[in-house]
Amino acid sequence: MAPLDDPTSVNLATLPESEQYDTVEALVTGTFRAALLMDDDEDLPLESSYLELGLTSLRLMDIRRSLEERFSLEIDTAALFNRPTVEQLVDYLVQRLR
Repeated sequence: MAPLDDPTSVNLATLPESEQYDTVEALVTGTFRAALLMDDDEDLPLESSYLELGLTSLRLMDIRRSLEERFSLEIDTAALFNRPTVEQLVDYLVQRLR
């Protein structure tokens, strides 16, 4: 399988559903970790709100743009704010990518 940090070489549609979720989660958490300047060994609580993670709305828009590029799809701003945790965002993206 292609490295998780290279989404251009990962065709999510060809992966089994369980791997699709894991791949999307890895890509999304990697994006959030980078935005939060976190090390790989630091815990990113997926159920915490963006605000609890210390993200501003401006920084969240940067993350949105990055994820849109990675997944080649548009992420509605309202959908992003209506899913205020990384976990909910991953669920939303997995559904959109199927």
